[in-house]
Amino acid sequence: MREVLEQLGLSLSNHGIYSDGAWHQGGGEEVISFNPATEEPLGGVSTGTAQDVSQVVEAAHRRFLHWRMVPPPVRGEAVRCLGQRLRELKKPLGMLVTLESGKILSEGLGEVQEMIDMCDFAVGLSRQLYGLTIASERPQHRMFEQWHPLGVVGVITAFNFPVAVWAWNAALAVVCGDPVVWKPSTLSPLCAVAVMKICQQIERELDCPGVFHLCVGSGQQVGEPLVEHPRVALISATGSCRMGLQVAQCAAKRLARTLLELGGNNAVILTPHANLDLALRAVVFAAVGTAGQRCTTLRRLIVHESVWDRFVPRLVEAYQSIRIGDPWEPGVLMGPLISAQAVEQMQSALQQAQAQGGRVLWGGEVLSRPGHFVRPALVEADPQMSIVAEETFAPILYLIPYQRLEQAIEIHNSVPQGLSSAIFTDNLQEAELFLSAQGSDCGIANVNVGTSGAEIGGAFGGEKLTGGGREAGSDAWRAYMRRQTCTINWGRQLPLAQGVQFPLPAQ
Repeated sequence: MREVLEQLGLSLSNHGIYSDGAWHQGGGEEVISFNPATEEPLGGVSTGTAQDVSQVVEAAHRRFLHWRMVPPPVRGEAVRCLGQRLRELKKPLGMLVTLESGKILSEGLGEVQEMIDMCDFAVGLSRQLYGLTIASERPQHRMFEQWHPLGVVGVITAFNFPVAVWAWNAALAVVCGDPVVWKPSTLSPLCAVAVMKICQQIERELDCPGVFHLCVGSGQQVGEPLVEHPRVALISATGSCRMGLQVAQCAAKRLARTLLELGGNNAVILTPHANLDLALRAVVFAAVGTAGQRCTTLRRLIVHESVWDRFVPRLVEAYQSIRIGDPWEPGVLMGPLISAQAVEQMQSALQQAQAQGGRVLWGGEVLSRPGHFVRPALVEADPQMSIVAEETFAPILYLIPYQRLEQAIEIHNSVPQGLSSAIFTDNLQEAELFLSAQGSDCGIANVNVGTSGAEIGGAFGGEKLTGGGREAGSDAWRAYMRRQTCTINWGRQLPLAQGVQFPLPAQ
């Protein structure tokens, strides 16, 4: 563990504020990061206060006044260098993600690869920030739209993707001309400090201090002041629906932009025409990956009655074979939950499910060993159970039978969240119905692909209480810029739009 920290420039005690190319001691208390698999401390990070946030944002704004005038391809060079440095440090940073968040090592490495992919994507976009030429109804007039940098972007991230979600936002924002202020989760602050040390090297090499900023702290100490600060043009926040509602309300008071990626209550519909072998692999990964702590985790499996008896016993058998243990060990498929509180919330949800008529088919027990380990749970449930409509950030999969596809889609859409969804079928009509306006109401809809594991080439985000935001994807850069419509009159007359006549009296 110490070797990993040393490779990334970390120590047992670290500054939690990075701004204007330098590290600063925050005015808040130190937060200790723990390994959720062993409950051993990894290191400490100082936290910031509202005053620290104000200073960091003002520094970012000062940099914005210069950075907005740097040509986008030159801004893209900073992101290209970031991607290259991430390639060099992929193994230690991936291991740190595993040590701090508890996800298995292949997922930790995959998260860093996602950062690299996002950097590549953003570098390409740095030469493609296109506007449109618009046909004018007035003679000898030219209309066009252009895009300008927006301003300081505040990024609030969650523990479960401690580095990738920042990169989704930061890579695009920097290319678009916006300095970034990052407030990471206090459950995974070391990952953020490690990434910012990489950014510090890039800023020094390219002589562009003040593009990347960090302020570690709680939602009350750092998050709220960041959302409230008038210099922050866009708040991109990832977290629970409850947190997102608070962010949206706070930002709305000053009409600030928000990009919200909130909770999911994702479902798979299994039809009589499904390839059950394919579905089994997808369901297990989507439900158990990251110990059920993804916003895209599969939480509801809606199974046709005709395949229930063939599929559910196989699913139980697959769950029984899942190796649970230290996430850095080869062959382990599920690590710990992030905290003791997460374990308690899972147990509470299982108790509520049983009280509401659900039946635990397998799993759910807390393992007797150090760390926050549980067995993933399978629960036969009725869609009317209130607990089914809630997102429990833990590996609980509710199994729900259905008779008609229209009924399955109704069950699917009955929850307040709308992030990711999937149907498994080899029937064209069933697949097309699911993807139609009558089908899934989620931002992501897949056929014969699980709910988890989005690629950066597609827009990521959801509807309803999931927040409506979109990250990555073809036009995601527009969220970080402001659109300006321009009209040039190159003639000698002044015709008005819509044929309006406004003659002035003779002079």
